[in-house]
Amino acid sequence: MFAAWGRFVYRNRWATLIGSGALLAISVVLLMMGGTLQSGGPLSSNLESAKAQSLINAQLNSNSTPTSNFDLIFKSDTLTVSDSDYQSALTDAIAPIQNDSRIVKLTTPYSANNPQAQAALTSKDGHEALVIVELNSTGTRAWSDYTDLRGKVQSSTLHVTGTGFVPINKAFNTTLESDLQRAEFVSLPLTLILLVLIFAGIVAAGLPLGVGLLTIVGGVGGTFFLNRFTDVSQYALNIVTLIGLGVSIDYSLFIVNRFRDELAKGASREAAISTTIATAGRAITFSGLTVAVGLSAMLFFQGTFMASMGAAGAIVVAVAVIYGLTFLPALLSVIGPSVNRLSFGSVGRGGTQRGFWHGLATWVMKRPIVVLVPTVAFLVIASLPFYSLRLANGNVDMLPTHLEARQGYDRLIADFPGQGETTYSIVVSYPDGSPLTANRIQDQYALDKRIAQIPGVIKTTSIYDLSPNLGLYDYEQMYTGAPSNIPASARPFVTSTVGKTTVLIQATSSADPSSDTARNILKAMRADQGVSGGQVLVGGQTAVDVDVIKFIYDQVPLAVGSVVLATYILLFLLTGSVVLPLKAVILNFLSIGASFGALVFIFQQGHFSNILGFTPQSLDPSIPVILFSIVFGLSMDYEVLLVSRMHEEYVRLGDNTAAVASGLERTGRLITGAAAVMFVVFMAFGLAEVVIIKAIGIGLAIAVAIDATIVRTLVVPAVMRLLGDLNWWAPRPLRWLYARIGLGDLGVEPVRPRLPELPVVKTPEEVAV
Repeated sequence: MFAAWGRFVYRNRWATLIGSGALLAISVVLLMMGGTLQSGGPLSSNLESAKAQSLINAQLNSNSTPTSNFDLIFKSDTLTVSDSDYQSALTDAIAPIQNDSRIVKLTTPYSANNPQAQAALTSKDGHEALVIVELNSTGTRAWSDYTDLRGKVQSSTLHVTGTGFVPINKAFNTTLESDLQRAEFVSLPLTLILLVLIFAGIVAAGLPLGVGLLTIVGGVGGTFFLNRFTDVSQYALNIVTLIGLGVSIDYSLFIVNRFRDELAKGASREAAISTTIATAGRAITFSGLTVAVGLSAMLFFQGTFMASMGAAGAIVVAVAVIYGLTFLPALLSVIGPSVNRLSFGSVGRGGTQRGFWHGLATWVMKRPIVVLVPTVAFLVIASLPFYSLRLANGNVDMLPTHLEARQGYDRLIADFPGQGETTYSIVVSYPDGSPLTANRIQDQYALDKRIAQIPGVIKTTSIYDLSPNLGLYDYEQMYTGAPSNIPASARPFVTSTVGKTTVLIQATSSADPSSDTARNILKAMRADQGVSGGQVLVGGQTAVDVDVIKFIYDQVPLAVGSVVLATYILLFLLTGSVVLPLKAVILNFLSIGASFGALVFIFQQGHFSNILGFTPQSLDPSIPVILFSIVFGLSMDYEVLLVSRMHEEYVRLGDNTAAVASGLERTGRLITGAAAVMFVVFMAFGLAEVVIIKAIGIGLAIAVAIDATIVRTLVVPAVMRLLGDLNWWAPRPLRWLYARIGLGDLGVEPVRPRLPELPVVKTPEEVAV
């Protein structure tokens, strides 16, 4: 099937190139049309924190117009907020935006309507003032409004810092864009240099890089097209570039190298293309499928931004395979032997090489136990830090410290009273009827007091905390009687916390939102369901944190199991064996465990944080999922490329040891070269300033380095040497199915040993003659 496709592409090479050009044109149009990428993803509606927030939005914020806000922090080293000169300087600084139509509300320490609010807007040392600005715009419009308004606020007396929801979101977006540009700027020239060294030629090296650029354009265009049907995370573009560049160059590298090998053996162009597609083309097809299957693990996490990243990753891998099976072989059909132009080393590697890889293959075949024991021990030890993994949703700490929005946020939390506190939103919901009946008021009042007694809770804020002098009887009289019973000063608060069927109780703690203390408080709140006929739902940042982590943990078994099963089937279709897929899955988990251990060692425990420039923190729960999805796919990528050649050699030679040694010898240089390209691409993303992208880039670089240098070149050949012919075993019905499908036809003729000549027996008459 693949050989026939190779002949078709050769005979229709110009039409294939025109078709590839049409695909490129469509990709460019989609790229230019763009899309609106999201800074995050919606919470799954099944999460308790999402249900709580939904009730708050529906019943308590239903009449409000969507707005955005930002904060301005004013600071003086000598003046205090209470000084008249300080007030004059702040008033002059905000005067240009005071009456701007884009601003809904602007609050300063001097305009706050009560002493408590004034104190909250003044720093603990009295030298900083907080100004809260509420905009009537949202999304990207709010970003541009903030940029314009922030530029108008200047002071020669006070130092001004902008932070808050809008500038922090804008900082994430612009930093991700600069991270992407930096990664491309660094990785492309380094990749070209590596390819020139691998191919020992300019033309051959330029082809994979060209296909890589086409793949990125197609992947980004496909991602924007996907955005027309569903929300897509802004992280998706980084993932598309990261995966697309690495995978497409890898695939092109194998196609071009095999074509040069076949030409070096004396094959015609058509025969060389046919054999290349039947072998390397077949390998990259199965490799692309395994990578796409790995990425599909993210699709199981609907309701998070990971689902869109998985879909976008699968799109770019599909584009890489399509170009690898169409555009590249068609182009090779046209240029033929000219692929070797501008070469400066030996061209074509058609035969066995008596070099490093021959020596390594021979050594591994002779000493498989000596190879396995230390390598497997190293992988196990490297994975140990993973057992101390701690997950928490990423926040502003993922931004670099040199950005104004991050600096302002850090000062806001450290310097202003109450800003570092954690707020829990406890929603008491009833299926029908008013929540303010006598019995319900009693339950809510008791719940409010129980929550206030939870260790770590500083205070509760609800309609039952209006005054310490009021008791249950007072509140019953106030809320079950005429509305005029409610004091006028309390009516706005009651309206904002009591809905048609809900009552909101807010609790405050000084614990960090992602700390164990905050999570224990949440656990205690959710354990208290002492409300007759109603339901207690707890929301807030800590609740979201815990709910998302639990959601991911709950989905992991199904996601991992489905990916492993699909990969197992694909590897069976590639090799016809039921043993090799099992071996591949087990070794993949060893490789993934080691890379996860390195991730925890670096980003959670903080090793090398000064060198790499990030704040040590708990890992965002999306990082292990993303890393598993990509690493599992890429590890299978190298497994397919290595084992497919070993399979080819096994069919040709009929000897397992010779086939494993020959397969390693013939692909070792290419796999390590491809891994070097991947390593450069991923480490370029390791230069990112957003921690989640930095962690993914460095984690992938480590995983590829471990997989290519230890697992594929040492552990896999050693295990296959020990398994012997069992590597290629399958039950008879499955062998029949494999042969029936026809995927086992590699177009390789077995080497038949030449039989010795038998002596000629002559009759006596012939002897006499």
